[in-house]
Formats: sequence, C-alpha cells, structure tokens
Amino acid sequence: MSRPYDSAVAAELERDVLERFLRYVRIDTQADRSSATHPSTTKQLDLSRLLVEELRALGLDEVELSETGYVFATLPGVDCGGAPTVGLIAHVDTSPDAPGTNVDPQVWRDYDGGELRLPGDPQQVLSPATSSLLADRVGHDVITSDGTTLLGADDKAGVAEIMAALTWLLAHPDVPRAPARIAFTVDEEIGHSTDRFDLRQFRAAFAYTLDGSCVGQIENETFSAVRLIVSFRGVGVHPGTAKGKLVNPIKLAARFVESLPQGRLSPETTEGREGFVHPYEIAGTPERATVTLILRDHDAELLAEHEALVRRLAEEAAATDPRATVAFDRWEQYRNMGEALEEVPHVVEAALEATRRVGLEAQLAAIRGGTDGSRLTQLGLPTPNLFTGGNEFHSVREWITVQDMAVSAATAVELLRLWAEPAWRERV
Repeated sequence: MSRPYDSAVAAELERDVLERFLRYVRIDTQADRSSATHPSTTKQLDLSRLLVEELRALGLDEVELSETGYVFATLPGVDCGGAPTVGLIAHVDTSPDAPGTNVDPQVWRDYDGGELRLPGDPQQVLSPATSSLLADRVGHDVITSDGTTLLGADDKAGVAEIMAALTWLLAHPDVPRAPARIAFTVDEEIGHSTDRFDLRQFRAAFAYTLDGSCVGQIENETFSAVRLIVSFRGVGVHPGTAKGKLVNPIKLAARFVESLPQGRLSPETTEGREGFVHPYEIAGTPERATVTLILRDHDAELLAEHEALVRRLAEEAAATDPRATVAFDRWEQYRNMGEALEEVPHVVEAALEATRRVGLEAQLAAIRGGTDGSRLTQLGLPTPNLFTGGNEFHSVREWITVQDMAVSAATAVELLRLWAEPAWRERV
C-alpha cells in the first residue's frame, strides 16, 4: 500500500498508534450526565491508571493520577533553551449518547472505497454516499466498532496519538524538542472536564487539545454553550375526578417543544456557523415536567437571542393555563475560544505550521461543539484544538483510519520540535 501522507514520522508511528488505540477503546470509560461525582464514573479511571503505568514505563517525569482524576506527566525538553512549556491534552471519557460497553474494534485493511457493513449490526453501513470523507480514504486502514457500540475515537484517538508522539520523541533523544506537560482529563463529554483542573499545577504556557476531526483542520473557534432546563409545574389530580382541576405539565412541555423552530435553529437543519436550540431530554410526573435543552452559537449576541426565544416560548406554553408555572435553570457550559486566541496568534500559527510540516494542507475551522480548550482558554490557558482524524463521533458509525491517527501524532511531534526552534521561541 502506498503511503497517503508525505511524512516519514507518520509512517513510523502507524503500528504504535494502532496498537495503543485498539487497547484503549476496549476499556469502557463512558461518562454519566446524572452523576454528581468527579469523575462521573469510576471506570474512567481504569484507563487513567493504565496511562499512568505506560507513562512511567516510558520514563517521563512527574507522572501522577490526581485526586480529581486527571493524569499529568512531564516530557523534558532537549536542546531548547528558553522554549515555552507546551501542553498536550486529550480526554479519556466517551460519550453517553451511544452504547459504550464491550467495544469490539474492527480493522478494515486497505479500504477499497465500497460499503462497510458492520458485523454486529448489519443494518449499520458505512458508505461514501453518507460519509463523504470516507471516499477520500481508499487505501487506508479503516477502524470501526462492530456497529453495536460507539468506537471511542472521541477521544481515545487523541490519547493514543499523544502517547505515540511521546514514544517517538523519547526514541529519538537527539531531536530538539520543547518541554511538554501532558494531561488526560475526565468527563469532557458531559462538560465537567476542567471543573477541577489546576492551571498552576499544569504549568504550561499554552496547550493543544487533540480532540478534533478532519485531518488538516486546526480549530480556533468553538460554540458558546448554554444548558437550559425548563420546568413546568401543573396541578396533579386523580384522573377520575380531574375535570376542571387537572393541569397536565407533560402536555405543557409537549406544547413548548412543538413550538420550537422546525425548519431552522435546530441541529438537523443547521451547519457551519449557524447556531441551534436542541431539546435532548424530557422527564415528567403528574406534578412537574422538565425539558432539557442545549443552546449553541459562535456569536454571543445570537446565543442570547436564542435563549430569549426559548424562554418566551416556554412562558407562552405555561400561559395557556393561569394555574401553571414555568421556571428555568441555566448553566453556561463554555464560551467560544476564538476571541481569546486572537490575542496569541503565534499559538495557532504554530499548529498550522506543524500541520504543513507533515505534508498536509492546513486550514482553520470553527467547531460545532466544544473541547477542553474552550474552558481552558476562558480560564487563561490558550488552547486551540488539533485534528485526530475521527469521524461520526457519538454514534455506532464512528470511524477513523490508522493513517489519519499516525499523521495526527506526527503533527504533535512537529509541534514540540517547532517550539524548540529559536525563531519560534522568540515569538512567545
């Protein structure tokens, strides 16, 4: 098979990143939105503890698993006097949006461009007709689940890529490199990954998350995000004697959901920089019903408009009966990191240059979601997002290729090499 990327480092990394990825995805690390603990599930620590063992076996410094579930480690610099300490970050948890137990990864060698019918559920088919990037991966080794679970490339691909990059750098001790601080976080998928992240403990000048998708894209913008729980209260009465008395909060919630925009402002009708409001959970009793929504936009003013619309529609639904009430519980999950990153252009430009050095066409992108970097940038640690090569995250059709993971890992290698160069060190 011909090599799809013009990078000797990427070619060297293929075997290592594949072996690590297959090992990591078999460990169940799903987060739990309903949990009040940190991390939300103790099984996330199964992978965290394995990573601590592997980092220590590599010989890294300051390897630890913190009381709050974070894995930290230090890669010393080589021949890089005055270089900044660069952070590399990925998260170990996987999404609760699809089954995540008993992941059975499938490796489809030398992909021929046709359909891939997943063996655990033959109704799940990957096709270039529905996953456009797959058509560009002819000759790659494609990895999927068996179709009954997610794969876990989000973000075990990022974890494997960082580990493979560290292994390569340690195997080449004469290659100059900037010092690096490594962090593997928990609960990113439920918005709590940085709740207890100590920037003073991390000690990086800036960082990069490996949690993106399309190869070659550096994400320097994210959505700004709000979670809004809308609670309707009615009047509960035995249905046999309810005439003129019952106020059904479930019907109020249904009326509210039905009033939300149908042909616009929803995930299924938007793309690019368009925002949305998305009801994703409903729960109810005869007394109370709640609708949980996520509100998203890259523009803070537009996000405020979306929230105002949702509140108005909820109030209108409640106003259909004077005995009903509605209340709101708001959580600002994260902000668009774009504005803060504009103040440190060298951080983003370095990621673009490292991408070019592995032979890719680099481009900036705005992610329709968030990353650890959203909150970390807001807290004062500039953290753009690097690609991992993963596709169709949060679903049983999730896929990635060995070659895309390898070139992503090679980009992390190039980043640390780049920041050891005098011309780049002077930009900080």
